[in-house]
Amino acid sequence: MKLLLDQNISFRVVKKITDRFPDASQVRLLGLEDYPDRKIWEYAKLNGYTVVTFDADFYDLAKLYGPPPKIIWLRTGNTTSNYIAQLLTVRADVIQEFIENPKYAQISCLEMD
Repeated sequence: MKLLLDQNISFRVVKKITDRFPDASQVRLLGLEDYPDRKIWEYAKLNGYTVVTFDADFYDLAKLYGPPPKIIWLRTGNTTSNYIAQLLTVRADVIQEFIENPKYAQISCLEMD
């Protein structure tokens, strides 16, 4: 599963989740940190990523355009990188089901708190 962490999530989370998400990356690591959300959306779409974000703008894009890419919208409020990594790791099976199961093909956003 290819997760793309938005710029509002530390690039350090990537190392913490590689056991469950070996293809995860973060916008800074890809040189996309100054890109507008729409460009990050397009990059994710073209490269098969699911975007992980705190940003409601990605939710709006998901409602407007639908998948792909899919969005994981973290609704935890301000929290630590360790908590984000733990949340993603603990819910890896739910995330995989959301991304890969055809019955969820038209669902564009998974909210997690």
